Amino acid sequence: MPDPDVSQSRVLITGAAGGLGSALASEFVKQGWKVALCDVDRDAVEALAGRMKARGGDVLSARCDVTVESELIKLRELCEAEWGGLDVLINNAGIASMAAIHKEPLDRWQRLVEINLLGVVRGCHFFVPLFKQQGSGHIVNIASIAGVANTPYMAAYNATKAGVISLSETLLVELKPSNIGVTVVCPAMFKTGIAQGASIDNPKLLGALEAEMEKSPISADDIARQVFSAVQRKQFMVIPHRASRWMWRVKRVSPALYRRLFLKH
Repeated sequence: MPDPDVSQSRVLITGAAGGLGSALASEFVKQGWKVALCDVDRDAVEALAGRMKARGGDVLSARCDVTVESELIKLRELCEAEWGGLDVLINNAGIASMAAIHKEPLDRWQRLVEINLLGVVRGCHFFVPLFKQQGSGHIVNIASIAGVANTPYMAAYNATKAGVISLSETLLVELKPSNIGVTVVCPAMFKTGIAQGASIDNPKLLGALEAEMEKSPISADDIARQVFSAVQRKQFMVIPHRASRWMWRVKRVSPALYRRLFLKH
């Protein structure tokens, strides 16, 4: 059962305009939470906010580029001004890329690092002081099973997601004395719009990515429900796909066996 001491009611979600971000927003609104929607696509996030308000949701919306420090500071100030604080921060904004290591342009590496890794770092950096001031809070970082089981031709993406997992493990211990919880979410491929916005020059790689997404046994809504439960339970790691959980366990117990069983290259 959820921890009866958990009383969070205000959540902020970056990258909320579509995909998992939108599903997370819908789940928290359904559960009666106040939800702040943030995305670099102002029109899309305002449209989503409008739909949720029409269903009775208590929703704020704002444009936010997680590579811009001042915009994250404004988000924190918005939550303080409108709600008197924040209970849960979900660092969800992210992008994907696929290419062989010698073909991935270095500027694309830089962009993935700025959004997928440093975007999460910035969120934590600017909201942890608020949580410390309040005496409580919870951070949810959306990583990927790619940060554990590294898919070929996705070196930049894999590296950034592995960084998010490492950051989350660090913060779990660092922030515990301040009554700040941490959850890291590591989904495998699922049906979302990330492929359409991904930097993929090779049509075969794009096709392979889309095919993997179509085969997923779970949806963004399923993952959102697991994330909400994890926040309630103060659970650290969420690996939504059953096959990925087995993969993670095997790699922890025997990296050599993992390489024999799961790596094709």
